[in-house]
Amino acid sequence: MIKGKIHSIETMGLVDGPGIRVVVFFQGCKLRCAYCHNPDTWGLSGGIEMTAEEVVQKVIRFKPYFDRSGGGVTFSGGDPLIQADFLLQCLKLCKLNGIHTALDTSGFGNGNYAEILEYIDLVLLDIKHTSSTGYVSLTGKDSQGINLFLEALRKSKSRVWVRHVVVPGITDSVEHITKLSKIISEEVPNVDKVELLPYHVLGISKYEALSIPYKLKGVEPMDSDKIKELQMLIDNLLKTNKKLNSQIA
Repeated sequence: MIKGKIHSIETMGLVDGPGIRVVVFFQGCKLRCAYCHNPDTWGLSGGIEMTAEEVVQKVIRFKPYFDRSGGGVTFSGGDPLIQADFLLQCLKLCKLNGIHTALDTSGFGNGNYAEILEYIDLVLLDIKHTSSTGYVSLTGKDSQGINLFLEALRKSKSRVWVRHVVVPGITDSVEHITKLSKIISEEVPNVDKVELLPYHVLGISKYEALSIPYKLKGVEPMDSDKIKELQMLIDNLLKTNKKLNSQIA
């Protein structure tokens, strides 16, 4: 039995997929996002070792809440795709126990995506930027990683919620959101929801504790009124794109 590295497990989560959920945070991430609020999940040296059976046994205890609320388990991180074999074992055990599965990912992992997605009901896909150069600037990696994951996602039946962090002066322009809507419409399958997430500074203390320079020092939190405007914009753009695509088809 493979052992994985788990950062933490949150019970009764309400924002990481439908219903009441257990959120399992994996250690390990290939990206170094400028706004990441969990830098303590980056390395595989942290966390605690657990078997897939140990993880799923903790999840199963909350199954009555899942059944009543339409919830389940969400594997998050870090990025669970870093520990692909361990994630797959967890997913298979969840499915044997009739548990709805969600994967919170940026799409940068270590392969085996097609098999993993067979056991995923919902992908919470975090799109970081709209260009490869933007990816490098914001995360330290180009967009090749997410493009490889998207190839597998387009062949799967998993439903998708797209998430995108809006950072003042970086990803908050009308032009940027318009391009994002085009990418989602053309490249991402089975999309049920798009969420624009406002940049915040709640994780800065972790950087100080870990002696890691914070790249966005001085950037103010995203204005709540502007995020609402941009959310309305992208919702309308996606509706228009969907209508146009249906007419072409």
